[in-house]
Amino acid sequence: MRLSGKTIGFALSGSHCTLEEAIDPILRLKEEGADIVPIVSNSILTTETRFGTPEKWLAAIREATGREPLKSIPEVEPLGPQKLVDAVVICPCTGTTMAKLANAISDSPVLMAAKAQLRNGRPVVLSITSNDILGLNARNLGTLLATKNVYFVPFGQDNPSAKPNSVAADLSRLPDAVVAALEGRQLQPLLIGR
Repeated sequence: MRLSGKTIGFALSGSHCTLEEAIDPILRLKEEGADIVPIVSNSILTTETRFGTPEKWLAAIREATGREPLKSIPEVEPLGPQKLVDAVVICPCTGTTMAKLANAISDSPVLMAAKAQLRNGRPVVLSITSNDILGLNARNLGTLLATKNVYFVPFGQDNPSAKPNSVAADLSRLPDAVVAALEGRQLQPLLIGR
């Protein structure tokens, strides 16, 4: 078990169409021995979509982790000073979350968790998914690719012909990306065909 004795902050942002897919990596990290601290964005707490209600997602996260998700900036802030997690994973990491992180905005529990982690020189792993990563958000991707202690789950275009700016991470590689980040390296290859 490669993550035995490690505590991972698993932060979910509001890419509602990929939340179902984000539950499996939580289970796979637990199979690797990790203790999971769930963190949710304001969007998950308040937005009902065709993919589900806030109650549905909170119940799924509780069931997968065995814990109540951290839901506010005050709940998340101690992660940094007390060094409560070894790594923070943001999955799914939306284009909005990525843009705010690249511009040092920490106005949600997810972003505060990342900021608290980076303040201590500890790894943040991004599992990006957005229809605009290769559009206006490309500059934010570039900023984060060059940011120390920020690592990525390998990603690629998910539908180049219909959505040429859209990118999604390969969630099957998420546990490997976390292991690599804890060793201080970016899992390769970073860019993949999907």
